[in-house]
Amino acid sequence: MIVTVVVGAGLGLGLWLVGTGLRPPRPSLAEQLAALQPAAGGRTPAGSVVDPQATGWAGRVGRPAGRLVAASSLISGRTRRDLTVLGRPVEVHAGEKVTAAVVGLLLAPAVTAVCTVAGVGVAGSLPLAGSVLLAAAGFVTPDLGVRADARRRRVDARHALSAFLDLTVIGLAGGAGVEQALDDAAAAGDGPMFTRLRRALDTARLTRIPPWEPLGRLGVALGVAELSEMAAAVSLAGTEGATIRASLAAKAASLRTHALTDAEAEAVAASERLSLPVVVLFAGFLVFIGYPAVAHVLTGL
Repeated sequence: MIVTVVVGAGLGLGLWLVGTGLRPPRPSLAEQLAALQPAAGGRTPAGSVVDPQATGWAGRVGRPAGRLVAASSLISGRTRRDLTVLGRPVEVHAGEKVTAAVVGLLLAPAVTAVCTVAGVGVAGSLPLAGSVLLAAAGFVTPDLGVRADARRRRVDARHALSAFLDLTVIGLAGGAGVEQALDDAAAAGDGPMFTRLRRALDTARLTRIPPWEPLGRLGVALGVAELSEMAAAVSLAGTEGATIRASLAAKAASLRTHALTDAEAEAVAASERLSLPVVVLFAGFLVFIGYPAVAHVLTGL
């Protein structure tokens, strides 16, 4: 009875999600215009615009229910910052979580049904407990993937920021002003980080605000503290006339040193992980050699 109820509920929910995923509700014109406008007070972090087309099948299927999850507190603030770094909509990620949870919820009853058809008895409480555990695991698993991807993206962002600082220092050494040096440095590079930097500087130019304000908000939104520190140093040059060329050069050198240290630490960790299979293989070889002797001694007693 329990298996029938769970399978029926899961099947109905799955059909509803498939139907709404194939024909999602269209947002109104007011909602689309509001998404293009920054929040009041300029608190929207620069570079927080996401690509609504970057969706997989799981995100499309679960997106209607994902809107409800995204509006709740089930998506942590850390996960939202990681999604901002990756440029993924929160609704799509929530849809992936819902889809994975539904798949996990239906997996145990499906396996139980197959076992029942095959004549294998299964305890009545196992399908229910398995459904709950697999649904919880499916709901949490997308967050782990997003966290790992965001960590790699932040490493790439720090590499790009180091190059951006070097280019800015070169522009300042050539006699350019702070804003001109920042614009030239952002235009010289390519990649997601340079695109975000150009977007932040364009926002500053079009809204007639100092460039260090959107750069600082971008650093907070991406979780890259070095970018926020650079924006604070640039603000000193813009408001107090401080010389920042040496400071930016030191920051770029510091970023390269940290990147080299992190690369060495990852290489050491990879070497240690590679030694584990060798140890296991050696232990298995010792067991293979010593088993006949131990078996002969035990049978002789």
